[in-house]
Amino acid sequence: QVQLVESGGDLVQAGGSLRLSCAASGSIFRINAMGWYRQAPEKQRELVARITSSGSTNYADSVKGRFTISRDNAKNTVYLQMNSLKPDDTAVYYCNLEALVGMPSNRRSDVYWGQGTQVTVSS
Repeated sequence: QVQLVESGGDLVQAGGSLRLSCAASGSIFRINAMGWYRQAPEKQRELVARITSSGSTNYADSVKGRFTISRDNAKNTVYLQMNSLKPDDTAVYYCNLEALVGMPSNRRSDVYWGQGTQVTVSS
């Protein structure tokens, strides 16, 4: 069993900052990548940022230069520092984990999602 616990969502004014955290726990053998996605009302879920086990990152064009994704490998935790927030950033943000999980007799690659944390940016 794998769990993702997110925190950090809040209501903030435009131009403000927030830091999201997501901690992974459970039967994780190796984390391949962690990331953040978001879904605004009546829109599809979209990738915000992703970081691989080697530290490679990629970002949505809309957040480049404003958001930074990072990882603490010892804590199996991923962070999303969000600066210069805009009303268009308002969404539920979901943590995503791509990992090799399970016991040696049942090891497999799998993908997991957090429960989501609300970020609201007021104008």
